[in-house]
Amino acid sequence: MAAPMLRWVGRGRLWTFARVDSGSCHRREAPTGSTSNWIRGQSSVAQQPLYTTQKPRKGEHKWAAVVGLEIHAQISSNSKLFSGSQVRFSAPPNSLVSFFDASLPGTLPVLNRRCVEAAVMTGLALNCHINKKSLFDRKHYFYADLPAGYQITQQRLPIAVNGSLTYGVCAGKKQSQVIPKTVRIKQIQLEQDSGKSLHDDLRSQTLIDLNRAGVGLLEVVLEPDLSCGEEAATAVRELQLILQALGTSQANMAEGQLRVDANISVHHPGEPLGVRTEVKNLNSIRFLAKAIDYEIQRQINELENGGEILNETRSFHYQLGCTMSMRDKEGKQDYRFMPEPNLPPLVLYDATSLPAGADPQQVINIDQIRETLPELPSVTRERLVQQYGMLLEHSFTLLNEVGLLEFFQNVIKETRAEPKKVTSWVLNTFLGYLKQQNLAVSESPVTPSALAELLDLLDSRMISSAAAKQVFEELWKREGKTPGQIVSEKQLELMEDRGALEQLCHSMMEAHPQVVTISGGGEGQSHLQSQPQDTPKSLAITLCGSPEALPKNDWPSFIYNSLIVIFLVKVMDLKKGNPRAINKLIGLVRKATQSRADPAMIKEILEKKLSS
Repeated sequence: MAAPMLRWVGRGRLWTFARVDSGSCHRREAPTGSTSNWIRGQSSVAQQPLYTTQKPRKGEHKWAAVVGLEIHAQISSNSKLFSGSQVRFSAPPNSLVSFFDASLPGTLPVLNRRCVEAAVMTGLALNCHINKKSLFDRKHYFYADLPAGYQITQQRLPIAVNGSLTYGVCAGKKQSQVIPKTVRIKQIQLEQDSGKSLHDDLRSQTLIDLNRAGVGLLEVVLEPDLSCGEEAATAVRELQLILQALGTSQANMAEGQLRVDANISVHHPGEPLGVRTEVKNLNSIRFLAKAIDYEIQRQINELENGGEILNETRSFHYQLGCTMSMRDKEGKQDYRFMPEPNLPPLVLYDATSLPAGADPQQVINIDQIRETLPELPSVTRERLVQQYGMLLEHSFTLLNEVGLLEFFQNVIKETRAEPKKVTSWVLNTFLGYLKQQNLAVSESPVTPSALAELLDLLDSRMISSAAAKQVFEELWKREGKTPGQIVSEKQLELMEDRGALEQLCHSMMEAHPQVVTISGGGEGQSHLQSQPQDTPKSLAITLCGSPEALPKNDWPSFIYNSLIVIFLVKVMDLKKGNPRAINKLIGLVRKATQSRADPAMIKEILEKKLSS
């Protein structure tokens, strides 16, 4: 028989993406499934796979992407920005429309104090400079859902400018390293929302709902400091958490309370920025990342194939996973900005400029709002790390999942278990079940009290870890039983009779003598005295007791002798006491007791019996 040969098989082609500004984005994952899976959103980024051989794709390392965001957040207020109409999601069409919202002649705007306070609070949380004097402007354009033909906004002098937003991007092989990044905030401005157009393709008509017309918005304009979809998605998620912590916006993207417009361009490093495109009305963080990454790749492909990028507005088709052209922006649109004649300048005060004897209901004090700022997400993460000793990435997970932090804190309040154990159960077991069944925390069948009781049973050593998982699985079935009742019905308590456990271990060792021999017990434990004339083969036969236990001699002599040496080392290691073999015995005993036995006690008994 010919000697075996080692053969290296190279990769014929690789899944890869065109690298964009290498190092600026920390996760460049390749799609692992088919195109249909990619369309359904199962790939990490929405880019088409490129095929490459060992030579890099042309232009792969010479493109840089620039991304800027305009984020519109609906202000949490009972009434609209300039009218007293109620704000309520999914109300009957045109049931929340005032005369001003419908732009009837003779109606005048009245500024909502709550909206101004929300803008100031958001600006302070985002490290902005609050302008004590800001102005309102009219932005003219025609849409059927904009009755007045203009939108009241703040173009010239917004309420807040020059801020910053710090967010963390996960990096490393296991995404366990959090790298802080900062994006500059150009301005925050107050403006009114438009109505909603409902397109009926079946009847070829468009219906107008003005319930949303006039609702107060915060427009947060970010500087183009981002470079990929992951960074944009992480920054928007951090802003969403801040708005929710402040209470200035519910920021529910599914209800249109947070919408993002992304401006994207690519260029060669060191050269002027490229022509940008705008992807409008992205209402999902996942789709935001996909749309940006796809658009970056599309522009690179277009330029490398000799095409040009048009200054246009595009939309993201979530089913196809691509952006589509909506309208051309080559001709600059003239919005004919002009001062709003029906609204005077908005004047704010601080402790130093507040007039003496001023009515607190008639003025807004910036310093007073600063004192009421709640704990922000970044401070909450630091507190969790310091108070409970958890990893920083775990604190990010607790805050990123809606309702998970509150669930965790409620469990902590009701259990005697250590915080690290609570963290492990909440993030691994509890969150794993939620994601497996695509449930929100509020939809969980397991309450914080039930999980706390289960962890108390585990902490008091009344049940084993395996039994605790069985109890959790029963709790998930929504049968209304407590952990204590489940443990009692299933007889999952830990065995306290050491004598019975010793007898069981002895029986298990007798039933599996081959494992006992490998683990170091029995006759094979005698010392091996090797002689100078002994060969590796003779030593191996002595250890194994029979030549039939050796590998078959169908190899060339030099390879066979090497295999015997390796085999000899392994066997001697087993004779010294193999942890795997002991663990196998432990597993057999635990299986026989339905995980009711304490693994530490089983190991102690087995080691004592083996040594004797």
